[in-house]
Amino acid sequence: MPPVPRRTPADPLATERLGEGGRLVLVHGFTQTGRSWGAVANELAPRHEVVTVDLPGHGRSAGVAARDLAEAGELVAEAGGGGTYVGYSMGGRVSLHAAFVRPELVRRLVLVGAHPGIADAAELERRRRDDEALATRLAPAGGGGPTLEAFLAEWLAAPLFAHLDEATANVAARRENTTAGLAGALRTLGTGTQRYDPARLRALAMPVLVVAGSLDSAYTSIGQDLAATIGANATFAPLPGVGHAAPFEAPGPFAALVEAWLALPGSP
Repeated sequence: MPPVPRRTPADPLATERLGEGGRLVLVHGFTQTGRSWGAVANELAPRHEVVTVDLPGHGRSAGVAARDLAEAGELVAEAGGGGTYVGYSMGGRVSLHAAFVRPELVRRLVLVGAHPGIADAAELERRRRDDEALATRLAPAGGGGPTLEAFLAEWLAAPLFAHLDEATANVAARRENTTAGLAGALRTLGTGTQRYDPARLRALAMPVLVVAGSLDSAYTSIGQDLAATIGANATFAPLPGVGHAAPFEAPGPFAALVEAWLALPGSP
């Protein structure tokens, strides 16, 4: 069954839906689009309704701007509806804020390679300036920035992604973006916009699964700390043998990990 595109004036984010069953809303990372989840969605769709969302500034939502992570979370929750939200990297930040602002829709939450926010004000400001500098270089006011193709090559050459081949990185899906849309997303959804708020994390009441690739040492440590901060309703699980792009490096094992967690006793 092919995915069904959906976008309405009341729901400005582009979505696609595939399969039937309990709903899983998949939220991608920076420079990706909803179609980046293709292999994972195909693993899950025989047993679930899978909704993929193009984040503000990305893909077919390139013209949609969110003022901040909270508004992006609201938009994603409205687009996805009630279900389990699976957010990767930037999509994890947005999904976390969806859980903050619309917990009645985010019934379960899976965070993959996701940062919970920066506690130190000076470090947060440094990261904001770095994000702003990259956004300005991507889409300078007078024009003349890099082409999308050149920027994607640069982005995917970074240490977190350099080991990915073109198929695993799903470069075709990333080519649905625009440099202007990505620059806007960096300014409003980048790590430099996210202040660490442990009280809000501890207030999350839904079951939470935190995942990191076992080869991604930085986010393994971050993920363990995040699960511990959230509390007894959170579980940390490493995905063996993969790095930061865990769901895309190992879509079958990742889908199996999520489904095994969903099937645990007491999971609503």
